Amino acid sequence: MRRAARGLLGGLRTRLVVTFVAVALVSAVTATALAYRDARTAVLERTQDTAVDDLRAQVARVAADFDLPADQRALTGFADRVSEGLGRRIVVARYRDLSGISDRYAEPEPRITPALRAAVGAGGGARFQRVAVGDLPYLVVGMPVTYAEDGRSSGLEVFAITDLRAEEEDTAALLDSVRSGIVPVVGLAVVLALLAAGTVLRPVRTLGRATRRLAAGDLGSRAAVTGHDELARLARTFNETADALQASDAELREQEAKARRFVADVSHELRTPLAAMTMVATVLEEDADQLPPDAARAARTVGAETARLARLVEDLMEISRFDAGAVRLHAVETDLADTVRASLAARGWTERVGTRLPEGVRAVVDRRRVDVIVANLVGNALHHGAPPVTVTLRTERADGGEWVVVEVADHGPGLPPQARERVFDRFYKADAARTRGAVADHGPGSGLGTAIAWENARLHGGTIEVAEAGPAARGAVFVLRLPLRRTEEAGE
Repeated sequence: MRRAARGLLGGLRTRLVVTFVAVALVSAVTATALAYRDARTAVLERTQDTAVDDLRAQVARVAADFDLPADQRALTGFADRVSEGLGRRIVVARYRDLSGISDRYAEPEPRITPALRAAVGAGGGARFQRVAVGDLPYLVVGMPVTYAEDGRSSGLEVFAITDLRAEEEDTAALLDSVRSGIVPVVGLAVVLALLAAGTVLRPVRTLGRATRRLAAGDLGSRAAVTGHDELARLARTFNETADALQASDAELREQEAKARRFVADVSHELRTPLAAMTMVATVLEEDADQLPPDAARAARTVGAETARLARLVEDLMEISRFDAGAVRLHAVETDLADTVRASLAARGWTERVGTRLPEGVRAVVDRRRVDVIVANLVGNALHHGAPPVTVTLRTERADGGEWVVVEVADHGPGLPPQARERVFDRFYKADAARTRGAVADHGPGSGLGTAIAWENARLHGGTIEVAEAGPAARGAVFVLRLPLRRTEEAGE
């Protein structure tokens, strides 16, 4: 379940949707921040410009009738008249050490900073500053009053304080409005991302299904090509690869079929002349004692090689039948201990092979093919190993089933790792590694015995393996495993 969750989170669809939504979210947040900044700046600048213009015009109108020097009462009256023209904003009029305030209950001093007073006192026209007292924002505009004749400063300074709460509320409402629009934007981004992911992933899924079918052996699997984008080019490349693979497979199958037919035909054609050669060789061997020594040796050699060639032809015919799928089991319930004893006795190996064959082990098998397997494994142990050679029969439970196990062990030099990997290959001989100085190309077998034994075991649903002899033992150990089926089980 954890792996499935990781696959879901790490899937291409999820990554595309997350990326698309992340880009949309970042874009929306960035646009919101920029819009809020620009709107706030525009509102504040408009308020500032209006406040400056209004204060300048009102001061010019009221100052025309105002006489200097002024006392406290005159300054207060001046501030009141300016405030009336500004919509009752708080106005402070300062002349030397005196101050007049339009609202006697207000405390304007915290809003008029020393920096602003210094800037206004330096002259040069109106100055403004945004300040916050507590959580309340204010715009303070100050300007010096000058004489109309020559523009000299009169010493009178006027400050107007504007409450910016309305502007802050307007920009906050704009921010809330834009922020609330992020949710539908993200939702729309998810929908668009899913649609885009489906459009992108549909050809990817199609290509993936075609690839899995090709990997499973369906060489006719092809991907649909739509459009002219990168995915379409990838699908065309896949189809071209599949075409080449199918053509190569067809060619290899045809060559393999020809090779199998050739081996079968040659083997079949050799049987008739080999039969005649075998009769002649048998006659020569029977009369070898009456021939000169060199002729007798040649006669026996011809007989042995003819017999070996006959076995090779029979093995080739058997392998051809396996390759053609023409082999069928003739299975009956059989006592396996009797089968092994009969196989050893038929070849005269009873005295040379030790056995541990418990009675009562019965299974549904093809007795002739089990005889072939046992003969090949024991023959290899006798020819290539060293005594004692033992055959052990037992049953075991493994892989959820019950099995018959026939183990053939010898005490020779054993098989090196490279030989264990190839011992069941056709025409492979490990004589150079196992025999006592023998040359591999002149062993007594055809090189097909273990391959035929393995095919017969596979036909029964079993296996043959090369097992480890153990740390204190020597030699090779071949283990035959066949499913333990009885008559009533085989008939179900």
